[in-house]
Amino acid sequence: MSTQLTSSFPKPLEKLSEIEIKRKACIAKVMTYTLGNLTSQFVRNGFEWLLPVALSQSTDPLWPDPGASIEKRIEIDIYGKTVRTTASMIIHKLIASSIAYPKLFILSPNIRIEKPDRAKTGLHIYEFSQLDFEIRDATSKYVMNLVENSIQDLITNLQKDMKKELITLCTYDTIKIPKIPFKIYDRCDLEAKYGEKWETEISEKSSDPIWITNIPREFYDYEDFETKEWDNYDLFLPKYGEVLSGAKREWEYSKILKKIERDKINKENYKLVLQLSKEGKIKPTSGGGIGLERLVGWISGVKHIAETQPFPRIPGWVHEL
Repeated sequence: MSTQLTSSFPKPLEKLSEIEIKRKACIAKVMTYTLGNLTSQFVRNGFEWLLPVALSQSTDPLWPDPGASIEKRIEIDIYGKTVRTTASMIIHKLIASSIAYPKLFILSPNIRIEKPDRAKTGLHIYEFSQLDFEIRDATSKYVMNLVENSIQDLITNLQKDMKKELITLCTYDTIKIPKIPFKIYDRCDLEAKYGEKWETEISEKSSDPIWITNIPREFYDYEDFETKEWDNYDLFLPKYGEVLSGAKREWEYSKILKKIERDKINKENYKLVLQLSKEGKIKPTSGGGIGLERLVGWISGVKHIAETQPFPRIPGWVHEL
């Protein structure tokens, strides 16, 4: 791919015009407000705020998720061990919630080296942050209700407190306070109606946030072996696609082992999960992760979600900063 960044993609800070800098500042204020609002809501709801992990022997396999498009995984050796950069903190959340923190959240870094052609979607970046959370003994319905109320509260207060910024970004009249509960669609029904590109189709046709359920994914999402249905849920935003991925989690050793072997995943990377589940220390949990750049991108009406970052992480390009 050419090293010359096209005009349709966000530029690094040093190349912004005065008008673009003002817009960047407005987006930063929306991001700051969003972080403050959501983290405050979670703290008020009894969640513990944990610090993130950047390097680990065990991170999200991102397989066999059909939505993953990872070009490479970054591995390095430290202290005689091979570790990987965090793709998501799902394994850490699962263990932490089971053992010590029944309700937790983390502002988690995610490094996923997307294929360069993903730059064109406007929805992918190779570094992003999630508001990751997990709740012991929670149902999917509980989590979905929690998220709906959180998003509704955020938009309600943004329109009240950040009117000037939203007007500058031209989204004050377009981002409506969503009505709850959000509509729910089964992935099988969408595939039958729209085919393989159902994610794009439903994002383009929706005018409000919606839930998509029953999506085949990694071993840690709960799967009913008899019905072949998955107890998971993704939140989709109009035009911006999936902003949250979540699920009820597997906790039984036999199922976790069977799924890891079925999906041909390296058991060595998840031996602690297997050990703890065999000992009965992994508990039923549910949770999810909200992509902050996509959420703020939707609120701000950006053409590319890298515009929400001070230092754009666009697939295929590496800037000096």
